[in-house]
Amino acid sequence: MIGWVLTIAGIVGFLYNADFGTGRHVPSDEIFGILSVNGWHNVVHIVTGALGLLALGYAARAYAGGLGVVYVVIAIWGFILGNHENILGFIPVNTEDNVLHILLGVAGLGAYAATPAAPAPTAATPPAAAT
Repeated sequence: MIGWVLTIAGIVGFLYNADFGTGRHVPSDEIFGILSVNGWHNVVHIVTGALGLLALGYAARAYAGGLGVVYVVIAIWGFILGNHENILGFIPVNTEDNVLHILLGVAGLGAYAATPAAPAPTAATPPAAAT
């Protein structure tokens, strides 16, 4: 589900801002007047969402754990930088983005922790002997 949401959010973000500018002034707009986006930010959402869709069924646990770690780190980084700053100099974030990133990260880590590492083995019971 998160894969779909991130992919769609990235696509919708391009309707708000598709600029891939870098440098001193990184152009960005805010989705719904809340979340800062630009072309780079949208690509990050599309890529992380697409990875989730690719992991569906066989690597979902690993995806959840990896996404959780990455998004928690991004949130902490964003909080350290401050409001309306740019991660890596070209991905705009604001406080609302950071809160959303920490929520996604914690949800990913929670899904990872709540999912067993391997499916429980099924014990096949031998058929009852005919008497």
